[in-house]
Amino acid sequence: MSIKIAIYGVGLIGGSLALCFKGKPGITVIGHSNNPKSAQKYLDRHVVDIATTSFEEAALDADFIFICVPVGNLEEYLRRLSELPLKSGCVITDVGSTKASIATCARRTDWSSMGVTFIGGHPMAGSERSGVEAASTLLFENAYYVLTPEEDVEEEAYHRLEELLKYTRAQIVRVDPKLHDDIVGAISHLPHLIAVALVNQVRQYNDTNPLYQSLAAGGFRDITRIANSDPYIWRDILLNNKNVLLGLLKDWNDQVASFIDILNREDGEGIIQEFTQAGAFRSQLPERRKGMITSLYDVYVDVPDEPGVIGHIATELGNQHLNLSNLQIIESREDVPGVLRLSFRNEKDWDRAQQVLPILGFTVYV
Repeated sequence: MSIKIAIYGVGLIGGSLALCFKGKPGITVIGHSNNPKSAQKYLDRHVVDIATTSFEEAALDADFIFICVPVGNLEEYLRRLSELPLKSGCVITDVGSTKASIATCARRTDWSSMGVTFIGGHPMAGSERSGVEAASTLLFENAYYVLTPEEDVEEEAYHRLEELLKYTRAQIVRVDPKLHDDIVGAISHLPHLIAVALVNQVRQYNDTNPLYQSLAAGGFRDITRIANSDPYIWRDILLNNKNVLLGLLKDWNDQVASFIDILNREDGEGIIQEFTQAGAFRSQLPERRKGMITSLYDVYVDVPDEPGVIGHIATELGNQHLNLSNLQIIESREDVPGVLRLSFRNEKDWDRAQQVLPILGFTVYV
């Protein structure tokens, strides 16, 4: 039996899905872009079997349709699909990081009368790189892939999509759309807001004293790195999940007010309790599970201030076929162990580096 999969938006997520499906028995992957150059790029990089700039052609006779465009464009694409004569039995899904709004939009169309099913989806994996150039068959491996079907969705359609997504090697999780937005708001959207606010607060201090920027390396840069995310993508996400975030920000303000009270009362035991409770909960979080916020594969190394030592490390890692994505000398080390930060693109190289560097005589911290 042949299966046709249409993917609208073949970037990091859409391209990685395409690579997971492409070449599997009986599967044909079609990629759509409004830009002819992008469509040609999909073919040149062998990400899809067929590429087209025709919206209708991509959807024609498709068994599965993946909408992998920015959150702000999801409803438009869903509306346009509702106007086409889609194949009976077709399953439409998306990859947006908010689910309640697209579920509401989908309910406006009587998909069942067309023999079509919509099931919201959210692969909880990403990369600090973007675009089809960063697409990888390994992007979703061991990550959570959340599906958010409505209560009236036929189980047969859900299981067909679930079965297809096994090619991604992700762990499929079924969640209510509203609950999804509550959870993702707390573990991803709120942290992004806090990081942006914190960086902007320090930026304002830096306007009167540049020493703030000079010393804000190391730990500060690490805990606020998500403030460097794409502002247009996050504009759409945050506005889309506005109501959830307003509630979360109220709760955050309560947490801040509690710390203000603890400090005003000089309550040392209260500080210890807050750090202890946070540390205990954080220690229970999974360390090697892909999630909403991209994992860092960093190794910190103590190195002597000698000519050629950094080049020696880079050469030895290269000899071991370990791919460095970044290398940074740390000047402000208040919160960071080690004077040299080595960043790797994947967990395998990260693990191997921790074995190789001590053999070379270097002290390693992770």
